[in-house]
Amino acid sequence: MKFPTRGLYAITQTDHKAPDTVIAEVEAAIRGGAAVVQYRDKNPADALALARELVKVCHRHRVPLLVNDDLDLSIEAGADGVHLGKDDGHIREAREKLGAAAIIGISCYNSLERAQEAQAHGATYAAFGRFFPSNSKPLAAPAQLETLRQAKQTLSIPIVAIGGILPENGAELLAAGADLLAVIGGIFDREPEASARAYQRLFDRR
Repeated sequence: MKFPTRGLYAITQTDHKAPDTVIAEVEAAIRGGAAVVQYRDKNPADALALARELVKVCHRHRVPLLVNDDLDLSIEAGADGVHLGKDDGHIREAREKLGAAAIIGISCYNSLERAQEAQAHGATYAAFGRFFPSNSKPLAAPAQLETLRQAKQTLSIPIVAIGGILPENGAELLAAGADLLAVIGGIFDREPEASARAYQRLFDRR
């Protein structure tokens, strides 16, 4: 399944939630317009079982499902790819194990150089952030809008912005060069379908 070139990038919120709740919320976010889903779970009870169910839900709606940080889980679950941070292994290994068609995203934080290197090694997309205060990444170093502007001028792969993004502040990230907005709390702290639609309106206006 192909990675979208624009749209809402939903990242699961799993803390203190039953698997059935996570699955139902993800499906609601997709109904609201989410174009790609990432399974992120820092305290999983049964990551493989939940990841496999999320793959089923996403594929039913023709939306790709990525796994955060865990290459082996991505393979076992039959996911469409993996998202790698700076400590999660090299893109070359991921590409060798997942194959040429897999989606491989790279966290680039505020580093254009890291994004350029990732693109050169075959990354599908580059993610920058955090751009605003974030409950899920409270200690993450801030990223700058200027980094997005420079990335838009120099990268040919899609650009993802992440970190504290709300419908009220997402438009400035899109204007600066982001192609996709990655969101956790802004979708799943409230009613997911309606929340996703609020983000979708930002893309509809462009």
